[in-house]
Amino acid sequence: MSYSEPARPASRTRRFPSGTAGVDLTVRPISAAEHLAFVRAQRSVSFLQTPAWGRVKTEWRSESLGWYDGPRLVGAGLVLHRPVPRLERYTLAYLPEGPVIDWSGDIDAWLDPLAAHLKARGAFAIRLGPPVRTDGWSADQVKEGIADPGTRRLTEVPAHWTDPVGARVAGRLRDAGWLPQSPKDGFGVGHPQFKYEVPLTGRTEDDLLKGMNQLWRRNIRKAAKQGVEVTGGPVVHREEAKAFHDLYVHTAERDRFTPRPLRYFETMFAVLGAEDPERIRLYLARHRGDLVAATVLVRVGTHAVYAYGASSTGKREVRGSNACQWAMIRDALAAGCDVYDLRGITPTLDGDDPHVGLVQFKVGTGGQAVRYVGEWDLPLRPLVYRTFDLYMRRRGR
Repeated sequence: MSYSEPARPASRTRRFPSGTAGVDLTVRPISAAEHLAFVRAQRSVSFLQTPAWGRVKTEWRSESLGWYDGPRLVGAGLVLHRPVPRLERYTLAYLPEGPVIDWSGDIDAWLDPLAAHLKARGAFAIRLGPPVRTDGWSADQVKEGIADPGTRRLTEVPAHWTDPVGARVAGRLRDAGWLPQSPKDGFGVGHPQFKYEVPLTGRTEDDLLKGMNQLWRRNIRKAAKQGVEVTGGPVVHREEAKAFHDLYVHTAERDRFTPRPLRYFETMFAVLGAEDPERIRLYLARHRGDLVAATVLVRVGTHAVYAYGASSTGKREVRGSNACQWAMIRDALAAGCDVYDLRGITPTLDGDDPHVGLVQFKVGTGGQAVRYVGEWDLPLRPLVYRTFDLYMRRRGR
């Protein structure tokens, strides 16, 4: 549920340097409708920064904030507030993969008023994850790194490209007292710093197939030859959600991770679908009536995300997972998306690391490995922040 309260004076920050905006930026709460209108005006935004996502995360209090240049809304962010155990009046203010602002300019001008506003609202710290890339590696580079016994991590391979904006954002955050939260293995308490993405702009289905490795192309053909049928759409019925969840729990038991409850996915399908009928799709792959794979695709603007996946242990030879992935990639391409995002990977290239199998699976699609700036914390009340950090360390985060 979106959070609102009586209006209060907006927080202010320093003026922009000459040549950019000529007035102070202010930060204040905005309605879900205003937030969604801003999101729809952008080419792409993380689904974690849509107002609907706050209604999915029912265990957090959420609010939508807007940055104003005079009367004009120029930035927006979804803030999830997590209370401190036994100190409920203080919260960790979390902006996953956000906020949606101009990260290429003077970021202090954007983040200073955010900090002032959230501290006044009782936040003891801010955690955010700038949607800004720093480096990228081609599929060939990743494959060569895995094959080289002397290379153990992706970061040991010279990047195929670098983004100076990402380096500048990371440096400015560090100089301003923000603390990096992304662990070396790429997976932490928040969202992954390393992802695998398939660029779609200007490409055809044939181009995408040619970019995949031979195994992926063979598995897609095999699934079709074996008669695997993939159905998918934006309307998810309860029995379909239940079928997906049963397979997802089976996958969790096999791969040893803790599954989310069925109610979480029912809420996710309902809330995201209500915000935009094309926001979320469920894909089900069946072979002779048996459900062999299922995936969830979320799209905001031109960014399509493989959010969840599940597969059966039996009938793996019919390659239902590859069939689901190919259906999602084709739909993302048809929708005019710029990128198909396979989400997180660890930066390991060590053949003995159990995570390398996931890397190899995603590399087979072609595409590229991408490193983002990662998540950062700004302590606003250092004593409370240290207490919270100690609490999280003791419970294993």
